[in-house]
Amino acid sequence: MIIRRSTETDFDAIIEIYNNAKLDELIYESRTYTLLPLLQDNRRLQRLKSSDIYVLKNDHIDAYGAVVDREIRALYVHSNARGKGLGEQLLQYLIQRINGPATLCVAKSNLPAVTLYNKHGFVVVREFKSSYNGVPVQVNEMVRPPLL
Repeated sequence: MIIRRSTETDFDAIIEIYNNAKLDELIYESRTYTLLPLLQDNRRLQRLKSSDIYVLKNDHIDAYGAVVDREIRALYVHSNARGKGLGEQLLQYLIQRINGPATLCVAKSNLPAVTLYNKHGFVVVREFKSSYNGVPVQVNEMVRPPLL
């Protein structure tokens, strides 16, 4: 397993992982969400493209994460690769690239992700309403203070 900076040739795999995994972060919501594919979601696509993107690769790319300054903007693992600790490995890698407190936003209902982030020192500092594809979702902003 390697984690490396993404290249242009990785973009199709990144799109596939996003489209495969995006709705999984919302499965604990009481509402139903419809996937807006990454290539049709201009806001998320532009945020991703303006980030430093890292991919986790075994035989093929199984996960990716994106960082800008101190913000982790994305961390997605393909459903076929879950349960192997890949998300945790990628999170640790991303945290190491951040100088100072790390921030991220996660659906409040996404307890597996919130639990992972808590395990790595993230705490909820703010809760706010957002939306995905026009449907409201409650979001937690989380911060991880730098380790001394």
